[in-house]
Amino acid sequence: MGGYQWKATVAEMREAVRALLSVLEPEQVRELRAGPARLDAPELREWTYLPGSRPGLSTEGLGGEQREAVDALLVAAHSAPGAELARGAIEVERHRRAMVGATGADRYWVRLLGDPDGDGPWALRMNGHHLAVHVLITAVGMRVTPHFTGAEPARIADGPQAGRRLLGPEEDLARELVTDLDAGRRAKAVFAAAPPEDILTRADPFADPALLPAGLPHEDMTPRQQRLLEGLVRRYLDRAPAAYAQECWSDAVARGLETLSFAWAGGLVPGDRHYYCVRAPDFLIEYDNTQDDGNHAHSVWRHVRHDWGADLLRAHYTEQHQS
Repeated sequence: MGGYQWKATVAEMREAVRALLSVLEPEQVRELRAGPARLDAPELREWTYLPGSRPGLSTEGLGGEQREAVDALLVAAHSAPGAELARGAIEVERHRRAMVGATGADRYWVRLLGDPDGDGPWALRMNGHHLAVHVLITAVGMRVTPHFTGAEPARIADGPQAGRRLLGPEEDLARELVTDLDAGRRAKAVFAAAPPEDILTRADPFADPALLPAGLPHEDMTPRQQRLLEGLVRRYLDRAPAAYAQECWSDAVARGLETLSFAWAGGLVPGDRHYYCVRAPDFLIEYDNTQDDGNHAHSVWRHVRHDWGADLLRAHYTEQHQS
């Protein structure tokens, strides 16, 4: 991972895991460590951003000190703005539950796989409705995708959070870009008048860029439009811990920003149902605000080949087999 100080981030995450383990009961520790022993097991690629239970330790029955420890772990797995976004997804979900008269505590599930204090790979996941955080760490690097955040409602109409748009910057940057395009460029970028009902990759175990429209290439944009696209990409990458986010951006620059492309579907006016995606050789980004008459947003950042640290795990197990 180059010269970036990712090891400091890993040390913080390791300490956050230890702090969580120290406040859990033995049965809770067993739930936290649910899952297969090998991190490359196929079932570890199973995930969803829909409501419903997951394997792992549920946050629903945790005490105050335990909830604080989970929150600290979530913060350690993100940059400061990324942690604000992840915690915001939980807060918006609380508002949604209150709107429909649902009671009870937050329902998210935390999983710890492998041994953070050992020499082998280890991973943590936190999943629930509209939040999916995946982190894998080996001796040579870390990976943080798939990373999914959603908001229902996308814009809160009333109550203490009235006016809040959790994914507002993700929406506004993309709209500013598409509305800045002239007719010729917009004809390449806008692939449909009606947007899809959800992100196109859904919760597929492998992110297939062929599912996404080709869109308008970065190299065919004006300098202002290129800066807007670059800012939009950085908005997603910067969810990750700063060192890793910078590495991802540096890799994109090294491969050539001309390989980026942007596509849009749906209306251009705020409040219209819409969708967009960004394609690159190594990653993809998707966003939709189509359900509930355009007041229910999804966003995801995925690696094309490296989700769940597949490349790091492959290298680790290959080296282990050869030794």
